Amino acid sequence: MKIYLNGKLISKEKAHISVFDHGLLYGDGVFEGIRTYDGLIFRLKEHIDRLYKSADAIKLNIPMTKIKMIEAIIKTLKANKLKDSYIRLVITRGVGDLGLDPRKCSKPTIFIITDKIALYPKEFYQKGLEIVTAPTRRNYPPALDPRIKSLNYLNNILAKLDAIKAGTDEAIMLTYNDYVAECTGDNIFIVKDGELLTPPVEVGALEGITRDAVISIAKNIDMPVYEKMLKMEDVYAATEVFLTGTAAEIIPVVKIDKRQIGDGKPGTITLKLMGEFRKLTKVDGVRY
Repeated sequence: MKIYLNGKLISKEKAHISVFDHGLLYGDGVFEGIRTYDGLIFRLKEHIDRLYKSADAIKLNIPMTKIKMIEAIIKTLKANKLKDSYIRLVITRGVGDLGLDPRKCSKPTIFIITDKIALYPKEFYQKGLEIVTAPTRRNYPPALDPRIKSLNYLNNILAKLDAIKAGTDEAIMLTYNDYVAECTGDNIFIVKDGELLTPPVEVGALEGITRDAVISIAKNIDMPVYEKMLKMEDVYAATEVFLTGTAAEIIPVVKIDKRQIGDGKPGTITLKLMGEFRKLTKVDGVRY
């Protein structure tokens, strides 16, 4: 496997960064997870735009144009001869000292990993996922905006540990005032009274690329879709629930906190959206 690191393609075994890198010391950096499908990088422009927006939000200047970044991604994919893959693109503040001061970091670190990923077993996409509500609350947006896709994922990891402790693979994260935000690594949608609903990003959810794709698909097939503040009682009362994410794609949820959702099987609307999403992955992106 070849890794792109600061302008060079090197072997996985030799891909090292300094222990003084602020991405390691403080989670000071941003990243994107991107999927490719049969030689097409899905929604690459949207991912790159979000990466640079996240970097701008933390005052991190990426020393590459968007075009050069795309060229580096394609170069890495071709070096590893991958057609169906997961891309992890990471920009850190770079090497500094043991203090917090970002001015001590003179040059960002850039690396790109291209590999395979399977977030959930295939059977979960057919039978549905069981999840729980995490005791860990979502970060308060005015303190740390969850729309910034930063390297600081400790809040998500703590909630993931809640899920593991409960014997599940995923958990819903609530805001400080008990509204549904998102899951540890995925956005959440519910179907209720014939409408497709998802929390607004302002509540503390990442503005997911797959989330946006699902909203677009729903609108294109005349399905009513709204961003709405949701409580857990809304989720429990839903006829269908599903999660979305770059790695997860679209995955049905059939039980939450041991409560059955709908008839306990992936719903018709979820299955239709899964089918439409698969079609979209064949056409919406950059061919390489």
